[in-house]
Amino acid sequence: MEEIFEKIDEMEDEMKDSLMEMIKIPAIGPDNDGEGEKERAKFIAQLIDDFGFDSIEGYDAEDERVPGRKRPNIVATKEGKSDKNLVIVTHMDIVPEGDLDDWDTDPFDPVFENGKIYGRGAEDNGQALISSIYAVKALSEAGVRPEYNMKIIMVSDEETGSEYGVKHILEEGLIDEDDMVIVPDHSEDEGKKIEIVEKAGLWVKITVHGKQGHAAFPNLNINANRIMARYQNLVDEELHHEFEQEDLLFSPPESTFEPTKRLGNVPNVNTIPGSETQYFDCRILPSVDLERVKATFKNAAEQIESETEGDIEIEFVKESDAPERTPEDSEVIKNLKKAIKEVTGVDAGLAGIGGGTVAKAFRRDGIPTAVWCSNKGLAHQPNEYAVLDYIVKDCKVFARFALED
Repeated sequence: MEEIFEKIDEMEDEMKDSLMEMIKIPAIGPDNDGEGEKERAKFIAQLIDDFGFDSIEGYDAEDERVPGRKRPNIVATKEGKSDKNLVIVTHMDIVPEGDLDDWDTDPFDPVFENGKIYGRGAEDNGQALISSIYAVKALSEAGVRPEYNMKIIMVSDEETGSEYGVKHILEEGLIDEDDMVIVPDHSEDEGKKIEIVEKAGLWVKITVHGKQGHAAFPNLNINANRIMARYQNLVDEELHHEFEQEDLLFSPPESTFEPTKRLGNVPNVNTIPGSETQYFDCRILPSVDLERVKATFKNAAEQIESETEGDIEIEFVKESDAPERTPEDSEVIKNLKKAIKEVTGVDAGLAGIGGGTVAKAFRRDGIPTAVWCSNKGLAHQPNEYAVLDYIVKDCKVFARFALED
């Protein structure tokens, strides 16, 4: 192990440079007005060509919206001594940069400063992608064959639904229930906890239909803005009253119901809006019945409709249940805890999260999955950065996991 760790330390600058080169290649999906992951996948395939993988295979998913009409997925395998698979799943795609005025640097011209690599996608999910592939390179250069087959899978479309990424990989039968799967796409307490369960998710679109007119004559119109305000206050109170259960495994420990996106209504000040649209993002504890939450949204709408002249339309635009949690005594959890302890000295705890990762898809198929890496939790933020020390540390954890006890 000392020799392998020395190899990883020696690769620090190479890992930094590889991540910075990758950041220069945007990989934004068509749902976010991008051209997909093709160019980034090409860069990665060339990068890992001499890393010692026994096979590098592409599993493209058809998507007519992008150049070449394909969304790439890469499966790079390093053969081990046993038939057991260690599968590490990262994603190539990123979210758009957002408002450039909020960035101190160009999001696609990375900067290295004070041990941090700044750029869009640096942490989410470039940091983990680099640490996983360099774990294989370190083993190869040390002449060490891992105990387990190492399958490093780099997917498209994680940020916009995984239809062309993880779901495609599962349909191809590339992962099964006997595999040990790690998704390094979330960190609790900078890597001191392993995520084993996620909350259910629900996105709700509320549209209020009123009657547009001149603001000087409110008696002749139905102000959808005012009705939306009443509805939002009522449903918010009802949700937090009805679903106040807590589970201390999660942070925060309760279900959350947040009003988020709101569509524009009228362009001028002196017009009463006849339509208002508001979205809610709900992250719901596994113990809570999703149908009861949906009923709460509908019942609040009926009550406000009975008190006003407006009509309220409720649409559940996206929902995902909370699959069974990964058992605490599963092989992937026990081995990962051991590797973290040996590399960092930390006794990693267990956690649940409200955010969504592709682990949910694996757990839904009965595949025990651990979500773990070390990061600062900067995903989707301006001035996103990756910590170089974390890349090195996580690389060592992945290499240690792959070796025989």
